[in-house]
Amino acid sequence: MFAAYAARFDARTPLDALELGERPDPRVPDHWTVVDVRAASVNHHDLWTLRGVGIREEALPMILGCDAAGTDDRGEEVVIHSVIGATGHGVAPGERPSLLTEKYQGSFAERVAVPRWNVLPKPKELSFEEACCLPTAWLTAYRMLFTQAAVRPGDTVLVQGAGGGVATAAVVLGAAAGLRMLVTSRDEAKGRRAVELGAEAAFGTGERLPRRVDAVLETVGAATWQHSVKSLRPGGTMVISGATSGQAPPSAELNRIFYLELRVVGSTMGTREELAGLMSFCASRGLRPLVDEVLPLDRAREGLARMESGDLFGKIVLTV
Repeated sequence: MFAAYAARFDARTPLDALELGERPDPRVPDHWTVVDVRAASVNHHDLWTLRGVGIREEALPMILGCDAAGTDDRGEEVVIHSVIGATGHGVAPGERPSLLTEKYQGSFAERVAVPRWNVLPKPKELSFEEACCLPTAWLTAYRMLFTQAAVRPGDTVLVQGAGGGVATAAVVLGAAAGLRMLVTSRDEAKGRRAVELGAEAAFGTGERLPRRVDAVLETVGAATWQHSVKSLRPGGTMVISGATSGQAPPSAELNRIFYLELRVVGSTMGTREELAGLMSFCASRGLRPLVDEVLPLDRAREGLARMESGDLFGKIVLTV
């Protein structure tokens, strides 16, 4: 089957580690199913895999892709929950949970195998291209907002770095839930688009806000860390799910964190139950993931290059 995969690691120029070509059909253990992939979305995790982060060399070659929507072996339209082994379903006893492409082959292929427990019915209201955006970026945003930050309607939330998949999802989900969403961006056009999606206001990166916020959603890392800490009200919460600009901020702001009793919470992906809740929320409220561009699988390199450059607003989707 045709696939886009990591043939090697390259920390400096990760796209040089990408190969396109034929790979063996997936192996299907007991209690697993094969999904014929219709659409798969691109995530930063794919670039980290090409760099060799979170994966061992003996796992190579590794098909990329954490997300997918398609049809299972029963002909049902499904969405894949990308965390394999979260409850032990379909994996060896004692095996730790892992994301697709860390140990198991990913979804940038004609077919992908996952435990049957990891497939959920695709909402009929969503296209394959829209549905495949939910399991990583949108699920991450959903968990950050409603589980980890535990914000309520009327609360104010700052999202650092408008334009990325998680940030865009957070704006749409938060606005739909009655939250007052603020965003920052180095790009005024991206800030304006975030406002069109439901943000109350957009600010330049590092710009002082008119008021303190109840929560900050942080995926940028070092470049925005100090601004995030200083933007929180006393007792506020910062939720972190990534650090695309680096993991070592110039100042940790520890004095401010303990003096104002701020909460700093890490967040990774989400549960199968949260994914089901997210899909129900999107279907009932008419929410649709913002897709920046749809490309065929054989143009995966182009999609990953756009992800690496940051030249996008929303999700890049690959179709099979």
